Amino acid sequence: MVTITPFKALRPEAQFAKQVASRPYDVLNSKEAKIEAEGNSMSFLHITKSEIDLSENIDIHSSTVYETAKENLQAFLSRNILFQESKPCYYIYRLIMNGRSQTGLVCCSSVNDYENDLIKKHEFTRPEKELDRINHIKTTGAQTGNVFIAYKNVDSIDEVIQKWTTDKNPQYDFIADDQIQHSIWIVSDDAVIETITTLFKQEVPCTYIADGHHRAASASKVRAALGEEATEESNYFLTTLFPSNQLSILDYNRVIKDLGELNEATFLEKLQNSFIIEKVSSAYRPAALHSFGLYLNHQWYQLTSKEGTYTNDPIGVLDVTILQNNILSPLLNIIDQRTDKRIDFVGGIRGLDELEKRVDSGEMKLAISLYPVSIQQLFDIADSGNVMPPKSTWFEPKLRDGLLTHLI
Repeated sequence: MVTITPFKALRPEAQFAKQVASRPYDVLNSKEAKIEAEGNSMSFLHITKSEIDLSENIDIHSSTVYETAKENLQAFLSRNILFQESKPCYYIYRLIMNGRSQTGLVCCSSVNDYENDLIKKHEFTRPEKELDRINHIKTTGAQTGNVFIAYKNVDSIDEVIQKWTTDKNPQYDFIADDQIQHSIWIVSDDAVIETITTLFKQEVPCTYIADGHHRAASASKVRAALGEEATEESNYFLTTLFPSNQLSILDYNRVIKDLGELNEATFLEKLQNSFIIEKVSSAYRPAALHSFGLYLNHQWYQLTSKEGTYTNDPIGVLDVTILQNNILSPLLNIIDQRTDKRIDFVGGIRGLDELEKRVDSGEMKLAISLYPVSIQQLFDIADSGNVMPPKSTWFEPKLRDGLLTHLI
């Protein structure tokens, strides 16, 4: 069973919440972050993407960037933008996007649970991304990024959370510029805190990382690096736990720089070994498993996997696996999506227009759209001890950074 704990969140004064709240550090590049934070000295991007306050030529992984993040965090405290809660609390976080809501519990999860696989993973991590967060946490002394975790829903937990949000007013409640509503309640009652802790201990045998594998891995490695200097708080990391019946996964698409040694005609010809290929007149978003969209030379195609070109085991049945085994590896010589610089990933929230834009600009040669992975597929793979190919899942809506931070 899993261990969770309340914590003394570092959070903004209520009147500053909307200005402080920022999109997660890993969904924006430095240029996008600089534009988004322009004119807003309270944006938490000054802490999570502190290179925006430095020269454009700076190495974003230099010690100067992490020291600037630390200085900016201290400045937010000295300016009374942020303060630390006086007692450990739980927090309830509701997001509403396009009329659909999901409500999760913000808490600290156990590093021991992560290391003992009670918190299950479905992705490998990339060493350079881990190192970035390790340096950020060690320098700032703060876990600024929230790990998005799913669990199989439990009626008794749903009831406690629903009662609190019905009976109490939220501390923060605002609609961000992207029209997503963010509401946060503070659970400060000792009896309710104990009830929630006990319910998770008794009713939730394991949890599943949905988004934030690098943040979780970094928390574990920071604790190990601290050694004898590890604090009690470093035994835990910042998480938001959502019941699985409230979650939705979007598509996670690919763009590729070139066709390797193939020309377009040969590439399309070889695709016919594994797929039925049809030209379509507009951008193609797959409507079912084993169907793909291909955008190449201003033309969209629908690709449908042929019977016998994939297996039905938890990994083999995934469209991201079919893509790897039937297109990326054999035709384009892209063996490891985590490290190959010829491939990039585009979250479904950006739409198919983003795929067309990156190909039409000449930056990329082709784009591939995929059908989303289901939450049950994620659970099945994590339970089997396997991992998905990288960048298989894209969750929306995203939690905002800066509203709740865990100091270690």
